[in-house]
Amino acid sequence: MSDRINATRAAMKAAGVDSLIVTNVFNLIYLAGFHSLPGDGCLVITPDKAVLITDSRYETEMAEKLADSSVELEITRSYYDTAAAELADQSGKVGFESSLSFATYETLKELFGNRLVAVDNLIEKLRFVKDADEVAAVKKSCQLADEAYSAMLHYVHAGLTERDVERFLYDWLTEHGASKPSFDTIVVSGYRSALPHGVASDKVIQDGELVTVDFGFYYHDYTFDMTRTFAVGEPGNELRKAYAVVQEAQSRMIQAMHSGAEADEIDAAARDYITEQGYGELFGHGSGHGIGLDIHEGPLMGPTRKQKVFDGYVMTAEPGIYLPGKGGIRIEDDVLVKGSSFELLTHSNRDLIVIKSV
Repeated sequence: MSDRINATRAAMKAAGVDSLIVTNVFNLIYLAGFHSLPGDGCLVITPDKAVLITDSRYETEMAEKLADSSVELEITRSYYDTAAAELADQSGKVGFESSLSFATYETLKELFGNRLVAVDNLIEKLRFVKDADEVAAVKKSCQLADEAYSAMLHYVHAGLTERDVERFLYDWLTEHGASKPSFDTIVVSGYRSALPHGVASDKVIQDGELVTVDFGFYYHDYTFDMTRTFAVGEPGNELRKAYAVVQEAQSRMIQAMHSGAEADEIDAAARDYITEQGYGELFGHGSGHGIGLDIHEGPLMGPTRKQKVFDGYVMTAEPGIYLPGKGGIRIEDDVLVKGSSFELLTHSNRDLIVIKSV
C-alpha cells in the first residue's frame, strides 16, 4: 500500500499537482483497500501524508485494514469539507480525477477555486502493471473462468434459453468463490450471436446454432474476461470457415503481445488477417483491452491506438467476425505480458466445440 501511495506521489509531481483528491472506486481499492459505493468518501494525498475520509459505516473495517499502514483514517459525513481542512496548510494545485461526477466537481470547485486541476488516468496508468499479488489474483479468477466454462458445456443443450445459460454461470461462479459479475454476461445464440454486445434474452437455443458467451466475474477484487463461441448441433461450413479465421487471427494477435509492442500493431496482427480472408467489414470493434480491478482498463487495442504495452500488463485478445442474420464468432482470452513473450491465463479449448443434439 505504501509503495502504491509513493508511486502516486511521484506521478503527482510529474503532473504538476501538489495534492490529490481520489474518488474513483477502483483507485480507492488500489491505494487504500477501501471498498465503497461511489461518493462514500475520498482519499487525500499530499507529499507527506495520506488520509482516507469516510463515514461510520466503514469505520470498523477500515480502522483494522489501515492499522499498520501509513494511511490515516478520518470519520465524518462532510467528506469534502474535511478534505479542504486537511489541505488548509497546503499551497499549490489540487488534483482531481477526470472521472469525477460533475456534482462533486462543483463542490470541489467551491472549496478550492482555481487551485483545482484535472488529472487524467494518473492512478489508472499505475494500475496497468500488475504486481505479484495482483497477478496471482487474476490467475485464480481466470482459473474459475475455465472451470465455469467447462461446467457450462456439460449443461447447455438445445431448448434452453439464453437466460438459462446466464443464470447457470452466475450460480456456478458465485458458488465457487466469485463475488459478482464485472459486466452483464453476454449470451447470444443463432442470428443473435451476430450482436457483439447483445445481452441474454428469452430466445431459445436451437439445433445448428452458434452460441457466444462473454463473461467476467470478480475474485478477490480482480476480474477475468473470457469469450467462447461454440455450436449446438452442426453449424455448417460457412460458420465453420469464419470460426477458423477468428481462431487463427486471435493466435496471431496473442503472439504479437510482448513488452514494447504498440497497441495498434497488436490489433493489426488480427485485423489484417481477418481482412485478408475477406471478413474485414465484419469486424468492427476493438481487439482488446487491459483488465484488473476494472473490466476495462488501458491500454485499449485498436487500429488507431498508439500506446505501448509493457511487462506486467494483463490484456485481453478478442477479435471477432459477425455475419448479420447468420451468426457471430468471438474468441477472447486473458494474457499476461512477460518481457519478450506472454503467458496465457485462460486455457479453455479454443477449437470449435459442437455439442451434440439430444
